[in-house]
Amino acid sequence: MYSSKQLLQMVEEAIAALPLEREPQKLYAPIRYVLSLGGKRIRPVLMLMAYNLYRDDVKPCLMPAVGLEVFHNFTLLHDDFMDKAEVRRGKMCVHRKWDDNTAILSGDNMLVLAFQYMMQCDKEKMPAVMQLFTKTAVEIDEGQQYDIDFETRDDVTEAEYIEMIRLKTSVLLACALQIGATLAGASEEEAQTLYRYGECLGLAFQLQDDFLDVYGNPEVFGKKIGGDILCDKKTFMLINALLHASDEDRAELQRWVGCKDCDPEEKIKAVTTLYTKIGVDQMAKERMNAYYVEAEACLNKVNLPEERKQMLRGIALELMGRQK
Repeated sequence: MYSSKQLLQMVEEAIAALPLEREPQKLYAPIRYVLSLGGKRIRPVLMLMAYNLYRDDVKPCLMPAVGLEVFHNFTLLHDDFMDKAEVRRGKMCVHRKWDDNTAILSGDNMLVLAFQYMMQCDKEKMPAVMQLFTKTAVEIDEGQQYDIDFETRDDVTEAEYIEMIRLKTSVLLACALQIGATLAGASEEEAQTLYRYGECLGLAFQLQDDFLDVYGNPEVFGKKIGGDILCDKKTFMLINALLHASDEDRAELQRWVGCKDCDPEEKIKAVTTLYTKIGVDQMAKERMNAYYVEAEACLNKVNLPEERKQMLRGIALELMGRQK
């Protein structure tokens, strides 16, 4: 079986070889730029790992895996544009480096290319693959809309938030695993079990991201902490803090939420102190662990020798193994 490093190298080489040196360059140069920014490539690697569970030669799955990564980067390009973000992975976002129209059109073209690459798979399995891929694309848009809607709502529930992150984050990880398994000839039952594995792993990962934004070490986390607090983002942490706080603590928390002219460091410190007092740090850890345990249970159901599943277990540990 391939190691995760070998699979990552295959993905990087395939991305570098994409025929994007065509005209008009103003359409394709931003696509090359976005794809050159790197990242962990976790989604295509997961697809290839799922395929490699059942087949030794992963090359028949390589272009669909690249298609999924192109799609993921398309969503990031448009997210940055909608969020008016300045920087992505330490580099200027496309709408800042070029302009708004370029970001929209190059992003649209990435979406089309993603479908084109995804279709470069076994013709007999293409209907099932494309059905899942299009379903996932729709769900990600739904998750993005929920996320936007939550910005102007003060009554977001925990269940709504979990559904939002499932749609926005988890389903693409799950899609990667199911498509890889499907293309490799796995049974429908096992392919769907791997889908749920990815779904649970994605939920655990996103909740960990929420947790680390408050309690993480910036040097390990890779970005400054407290960003969600400063923009009053409706996270698992804030929703549960408001739900479980005493009247006094809730009033204090609500005083900070929406406070735009206060000292940022003071706000982060005050809200973090309230979170700890209310106990949402432990609530988040418990929920993260519950999803991780469910993911492990799903992988245990996959009827393959344990040594063939070790790579997936390893990448799960890598996803969840950041230090706080």
